Amino acid sequence: MKSTITRRHFIQSAIAATGAAAHSTSSWGQPAITSSVSPNNQLNVACVGIANMGSMPLRASSAENLVAVCDVDWREDTKVWRKNSPAFNASQVPHAKKFSDFREMLDVMNDDIDVVCVSTPDHTHFPITLAAMEKGKHVFVQKPLSHNVWQVRTLRKAMHKYGVTTVMGNQGHTSDGIRSIKEWYDAGILGEVREVHCWTDRPRGPWFIKPETFPPAYPEVPDQLNWELWQGPVTEQPYSPEYVPVKWRAWWDYGVGCLGDIGCHCIDAPFYALNLGMPTAVDIELDQYFNDHFTPFGAHVTYHFPARGDKPPVTLHWYEGKFKPPMLDGLDELPSNGMYMIGSEETVYHEGMRPYEPMLWPKERNEVLKERLAQKTIPRVEGGPVEELFYSLKDGPTPGSNFDYAAQLTEVVLLGGIAIRTGKRIEWDAEKMEITNHPELNKYVKEPVRKGWEFGENLWT
Repeated sequence: MKSTITRRHFIQSAIAATGAAAHSTSSWGQPAITSSVSPNNQLNVACVGIANMGSMPLRASSAENLVAVCDVDWREDTKVWRKNSPAFNASQVPHAKKFSDFREMLDVMNDDIDVVCVSTPDHTHFPITLAAMEKGKHVFVQKPLSHNVWQVRTLRKAMHKYGVTTVMGNQGHTSDGIRSIKEWYDAGILGEVREVHCWTDRPRGPWFIKPETFPPAYPEVPDQLNWELWQGPVTEQPYSPEYVPVKWRAWWDYGVGCLGDIGCHCIDAPFYALNLGMPTAVDIELDQYFNDHFTPFGAHVTYHFPARGDKPPVTLHWYEGKFKPPMLDGLDELPSNGMYMIGSEETVYHEGMRPYEPMLWPKERNEVLKERLAQKTIPRVEGGPVEELFYSLKDGPTPGSNFDYAAQLTEVVLLGGIAIRTGKRIEWDAEKMEITNHPELNKYVKEPVRKGWEFGENLWT
């Protein structure tokens, strides 16, 4: 059950009275909602991590009341690298209080925050999100939800314990396309699906660039960067520009490699439509020797999902780097990212990492089945996940990628990450949360943390 907002109560009639929301086109390629509720019905939002991916919740929060921003790196030159995501300028939100430590922000601003948006590197998603939930704050968190399986399961527990509304930032889950894919599958158009292929063009810059030396160079910590806070729960080590601001995804201590970067997008549609649940095993093929520091630059991950009731087992393939899926007949060129599911009756395909424009393949099948494909049974949402969260808090529906769903999707991604990191087949007992064939790998299921960063243990007692 959703909790009421601490200081305000939003009712559906207040939204309806203002008329329909105005629409614009966002840089994510889907509608963005401009709120039309009165200022008195605005949410108080705090954003942690305001550069790069943090620009998404900052834009969405412009229709609400942005009361606080928090970042450990206030260098302006680290905040301009993505098109349509300009550097954050503090003068743009003069009333928002500025912080470097999320804990201080939550303590000082506790009574003035309704929602916390987390857009930090993967390794700090968990402590920031849990600290916000403990104070009763509703949360948006970028994908992947967290850095290890224990953390995502703990966040799911916390959502229920603290009664807050949650959403993960896999934008495709708010799309019309992902709903269409599920509708086609549920209607029997695809038949039985036993085989899925997902792929990405990662690794590539600016995120995945091999360091010139290993260990990397360790210069002095720049001014305006709080390196201690940037490291968060991870074992302390010297600062390097090979980690900050954008190359951290390739380092296992901080990111989850290419799969962690794109998997929650590409795997989202089949995981949702087929209701896959947890795999029992994960196989791995690498193009170079694995290591415990830096992701290899090519992997083929094969997930084995068991039968679900009368639904058959599913084999899901993930490809990155030099590994590519089999080419679909009639497809001239493989797009940089994409997904297809092979059914006994039809194959569904989308290019791009998110399922914005799915189709049957070959294309001619879309005209043949035009009337059946047009049937809509699942309610649509508009805008991305941040807007979806805001409207949910104003008596809208629960976000689709809430932590009940997002924790499971992320767990699948994280298991594949362990296989890539170790080069070993994973046999997974989901009920016990254990890798059974290589027990020594369970150190990645629940990673050790630095003293002072022991969040969430109370939720398991």
